[in-house]
Amino acid sequence: MADVVILTPDSNQALGIARYAIDFLAKGEPSAAVIERTNLFHTDATLCGLSAIAQGTNAPNILRREALQYAVPPGDHGPGLGRSRHHGATCFGSSVRVKSEKAIVANCAAVREWDSNGTNFGYNPALGHTAGEFGHNDYYPVAVAAAQMLGADGRTALMGMIAIDEIRGRLAEVFSLKDCKVDHVLHGAIASAAVFGAMVGATEEQIESAIGMTVAHYVPFRAIRAGKQLSDSKGASAAISTEAAILSMKRSMAGFLGPRDIFRNPEAIFRLFQGPSQLFQKVGAPSANTAKGDASPFSLHLSMKGDDFAVMGMHFKLALYEHQSAGAIQAVVDLIAKAPGLIEKADGSAISRIKILAYEPAFGIIGDPAKKDPKTRQSADHSMAYIVATLLRKALELRSRGLTPTWKALMLVPHDYHKDAVFNSLTRALMAKIDFAHGGPTYDAKYPDGIPTSVVITDSTGATHDSGLVMYPAGHARNTSADLKDLLFHKFVHMAGLCGHEPQALIARFGDLETKDAAHIQQLNDFPLEVSEKFD
Repeated sequence: MADVVILTPDSNQALGIARYAIDFLAKGEPSAAVIERTNLFHTDATLCGLSAIAQGTNAPNILRREALQYAVPPGDHGPGLGRSRHHGATCFGSSVRVKSEKAIVANCAAVREWDSNGTNFGYNPALGHTAGEFGHNDYYPVAVAAAQMLGADGRTALMGMIAIDEIRGRLAEVFSLKDCKVDHVLHGAIASAAVFGAMVGATEEQIESAIGMTVAHYVPFRAIRAGKQLSDSKGASAAISTEAAILSMKRSMAGFLGPRDIFRNPEAIFRLFQGPSQLFQKVGAPSANTAKGDASPFSLHLSMKGDDFAVMGMHFKLALYEHQSAGAIQAVVDLIAKAPGLIEKADGSAISRIKILAYEPAFGIIGDPAKKDPKTRQSADHSMAYIVATLLRKALELRSRGLTPTWKALMLVPHDYHKDAVFNSLTRALMAKIDFAHGGPTYDAKYPDGIPTSVVITDSTGATHDSGLVMYPAGHARNTSADLKDLLFHKFVHMAGLCGHEPQALIARFGDLETKDAAHIQQLNDFPLEVSEKFD
């Protein structure tokens, strides 16, 4: 078995992804490190989702209530799809079997709601694949749903998760959807269609058809994320696109024929927005029956075994914040540790000015002047000024109580985005002192290798305190200084605690998935989950 499957630009890459998904689930050999990291990302994502539902956030609860209206018959739930034993899957905190696409849309939306789970930046310099597309670990409910339909164990579900991350992660390395004004969730939808189909017994051709339908019928534009104040569509984007992908897979398995060879289709987004690239020349000449220029714009490398999986380069968010702000957060945490006098006055008057420099797209995404006056949680967590000011406000409050503002103590949590926090007067006063600017080509050249950011705080005496350039903040895949597991566990305990359960039990329920038997997976979401009043 080859360590890597290479899908060349002159090949039918949709069919190749289908073959890869089927083969990986049957014969893949990810290393222990890949399994451990995927487990951590899955636990992180799930606890983010459970807490979002329990705290009464809007979109996840709307979609969860909707899903519960699509219950499938009780008992054995029928023959299922393909080789699957059962119809349907379960929503978080429920034993009710519902249509799998409905469980998936509800659970994926919950996972994404806080914008606090894993992130990728589409960066693989060893292969020259540095498109730099974003993406998030939003799609694990797809693998869980398929495993529930199969009556399969936790390792089967985990292998599905690794495959989803591999396909979407490698696509993010070679094609930037954001440059086409298309939302990054399309990569995840493609991966979800492929892996769900492979898990429930679809053929290669049926999976290819479903990928074709997903790309041809359901392209989500970045209008989802545009506007001065962001809406529920931002957080639910991955979920809604994945719902469409799963429906496409089901229709394909029922006999519906979608467009073939979608990555080379000149009218689909990959060719429409970007013609065949020089990558074509790097992987060899086209086959004799390939017309000149009849190629996708990229080569795709998909791992079958070992350590070199896309998930190993993905990053953890260690709190609630837009991932582009991670460098600034690290810089502020470092600065107040080095210069505690900056937070010695509870009203923040020891700080006179805060200058932040960062790269594009960070400046464009979270530096919009409208973001200096956020009115919603979704806009606040996409505002560099709000994030940094809230971090400093928490540090001032801790110091006033005689406590040390450590990374864990400063961790931004859901209630730091509650309406009272968004309009907190001290936070607003600190925001007024922030100047966020584009660092220019020097900063841009260092992204997406790192998250190049610097912060200079001028104190009330006129002295300046410079963080220097931060490249790999805590949670970044290339950070070597932070105690990642300790920080993650602190986050896990807080998120689990918001769900009204004993945190350790909830963490254990979803952790170490490869050790869980089939009965555990069937009952994975079957526990009480009370929903608070609407988060506001």
